[in-house]
Amino acid sequence: MNYVSTRNPVSATGLSAAIAAGLAPDGGLYVPDALPRLAPADFDDCTTLPAIATRLLEPFFAGDALAAALPAICAEAFDFPAPLVALATPRDYVLELFHGPTAAFKDFGARFLAACLARLQRDARRPLTILVATSGDTGAAVAAAFHRQPGLRVVVLYPDGRVSPRQAHQLGCFGDNVHTYKVAGAFDDCQRMVKHALGDASLQSAVPLSSANSISLGRLLPQMSYYAAASLAHWRKDRGVLDVVIPTGNLGNALAAILARACGLPLGRIVLATNANDVLPQFFDGGDYAPRASVATLANAMDVGAPSNFERLRWLYPDDGRLRREFRAIGVDDDAIRATIARRYRDHGEVFCPHTATAVRVLEGLRAEGVQGDWAVVSTAHPAKFDSVVEPLIGRGVEIPPSLAALLERPAHAQPLAADDAALDTALRGLQ
Repeated sequence: MNYVSTRNPVSATGLSAAIAAGLAPDGGLYVPDALPRLAPADFDDCTTLPAIATRLLEPFFAGDALAAALPAICAEAFDFPAPLVALATPRDYVLELFHGPTAAFKDFGARFLAACLARLQRDARRPLTILVATSGDTGAAVAAAFHRQPGLRVVVLYPDGRVSPRQAHQLGCFGDNVHTYKVAGAFDDCQRMVKHALGDASLQSAVPLSSANSISLGRLLPQMSYYAAASLAHWRKDRGVLDVVIPTGNLGNALAAILARACGLPLGRIVLATNANDVLPQFFDGGDYAPRASVATLANAMDVGAPSNFERLRWLYPDDGRLRREFRAIGVDDDAIRATIARRYRDHGEVFCPHTATAVRVLEGLRAEGVQGDWAVVSTAHPAKFDSVVEPLIGRGVEIPPSLAALLERPAHAQPLAADDAALDTALRGLQ
């Protein structure tokens, strides 16, 4: 299979080259030149997440140098569960994606990308720098996945003061080949700086760069796998499709579900849950797509005012009318997030992070409208990462997963960085 830019469907490249580059030369995002068609029966002999991932991704790796290593890559990346767990309310489920080493769904894609890049040949004399902007969880997942990997280093940019204290500690606790910068701005500034650096030919010649944000195919494609596994488990139980509510910021996680459905997996309706950054709800309600500066919220990993993967969504659905008919996007403000966390714990003993709570609140609203079917909310992070938000609302402490506890015991440090392209250019050229 070949991959093309969302801005130039003529010039094609292979998967390995697309993963290594991160961003297409014209500034667009890489997409497959065609989507495979699969059916649930194609997975009849696949019972584990790595096996399902391998079968799902085989067509995307066809003809590439990484194809033979795909089973090993999947086994290496997906060595923790993604369970679909029933909620207290009837026909409602939660897809728990926080059982990886940094307690967030980003672990799946980051570990997969690291496993791919570790197998690609490159100039051993010049390390490849993985440049990542994070609104909270991506940076730690990428840092953990690439920590001490030979020939690879990581540069993490995060908005200073706009991630949770435990997220900030995770981002700065690795050291070695991981360089962390706290940017005096918003996530949108971090994301803009990363895109500018990736598109700067002079900088690339001096410091070879790639991306680990959700613009990277190496993160996007594997994220389809847990949607495939969850929908297949549900299908095998009663031959019904699984509808999902996905908390979203940069649209990568949601796009993975959309692509999985487009390939034939038994997913039904897909609803996007956002926080007060309502660029997507305004678009899906009929307004123009109008990116703008993000605002800080309790669900900080979704504080995105210009979601990168909207470009891929428009590639898949070039007609805005059809796109709006296919999906809904619903915003949830901080007061509703707080109320949902408190109420679900009081009534059902369920504990959610602020991002998961946005999806739960959206599902509650859909049920109030009379929406039927079996629905899963996607839980993107463990609530212990947001103790300063969650614990006062539920009146008790949240148990810390062992992997997260180990990271919190390490010393942490992040260097300050101005929110401009020249500052990042200087920092990258000065890396040792």
